[in-house]
Amino acid sequence: MSSSQESVLPSYETDISQTSKLIKKSKESPFVPVGMAGLIAVVGYGLYKLKHRGNTKMSVHLIHMRVAAQGFVVGAMTCGVLYSMYREYLAKPKE
Repeated sequence: MSSSQESVLPSYETDISQTSKLIKKSKESPFVPVGMAGLIAVVGYGLYKLKHRGNTKMSVHLIHMRVAAQGFVVGAMTCGVLYSMYREYLAKPKE
């Protein structure tokens, strides 16, 4: 056993903040922040329309908002996969 005191947490976990992780992730796949922003926009729109929904039942309104949010996120993920495939196979420099 070693008599020197060592940190319990590895150094890479103490140096990285949540903001730097998000920035790194957005550089690797730029459609992640687009999907997050779209999800927040759909939720905000849903909350706004909740007040002015008229005679629509609450359950129908919530189902429509859930489908819209899921559709936006799946669309952003699809665009991200297509972008990364383009970057990997078509825009890759010839070796």
